[in-house]
Amino acid sequence: MTIRFARRTLATAIGTATTLALAGLAFQAQAATEVSVGYAISSDSHYGAGSRAFKETLEDLSDGAFTVTDHPSGSLGGERAMIEGLQIGTVDIVITSSGPLGNFVPETYVLDLPFLFTSYEQARCVLDGEIGQELLDKMGDHDLVGLSWSENGFRHITNSQKAIDTPEDVRGLKIRTMENRIHQQAFEGLGASPTPMAMPELFTALQQGTVDGQENPITVIVAANLYEVQDQLSLTGHVYSPAIVLGSPVLIDGLSEEEREWFNEAAQAATEATRAEVSRLEEEGVAFLQEQGMTVTDNIDPAPFQEAVEAVHADFIEQYGDEMLERIRNSSC
Repeated sequence: MTIRFARRTLATAIGTATTLALAGLAFQAQAATEVSVGYAISSDSHYGAGSRAFKETLEDLSDGAFTVTDHPSGSLGGERAMIEGLQIGTVDIVITSSGPLGNFVPETYVLDLPFLFTSYEQARCVLDGEIGQELLDKMGDHDLVGLSWSENGFRHITNSQKAIDTPEDVRGLKIRTMENRIHQQAFEGLGASPTPMAMPELFTALQQGTVDGQENPITVIVAANLYEVQDQLSLTGHVYSPAIVLGSPVLIDGLSEEEREWFNEAAQAATEATRAEVSRLEEEGVAFLQEQGMTVTDNIDPAPFQEAVEAVHADFIEQYGDEMLERIRNSSC
């Protein structure tokens, strides 16, 4: 009788311990916070490389307390819609071009001015320094959290009509631009018909002839398979296009100081991975596009293009002043 009682007691204890252990595992699983990361192009793009680095870093630093879910190809909407999602908390993290950002944070329009930067080294130095941090801090005034500056690269023009070597060649073309008035003004100055459009709509618009061409860095032209619907590439390098890793204040403001640092480190890892992919494609991307049948026009004289868009700089200065512009121009970078 005593032995049977002891066995029952032992079995009960083991069962209780097992139940508690399983309950503990269930609690840990429930306690993990899922973080959504959205971006407008494919997962095999430079943004995808950045998202994977963000995921790996955050999940490692947090020991699984945060899990990251990737949302590529505009599955959470276009860039402007995703930024709006950050403000209300329906999206947690977005990797986006700076194109639509000026609609929310006007101070960042300065980065979209044509021919502002002359090299990747200069652009990265400015964005990683005091000026870049000031602009990240400005995000907080507009219900956004700026985590780090990332990168798209220097933008070039593609089209399905003709080779572009001078501003006159752009005249009359319907060119898709980002939803950014600085970019639209620049193409108006070139005599084109700028057509703002969200990135997820672009391929179909080019395929159907709604627009003749578009402008993007080599990274995006490759990642979005635009060579399938465009046969002319002109290496104008008319704008350096940064990207940015943004967070939702609904998520970020509720983090502890340690958790916030995890997110900052993950964003920096995303930036490093993205820039590495941009650098790789700057070396290899043009040759790849030629192999896909694109005709490449290079060695373009930038001076006539710079002259054609001078009014954009004047209009910017009239509206926003020239302090930030001059600080960038006079930076030691």
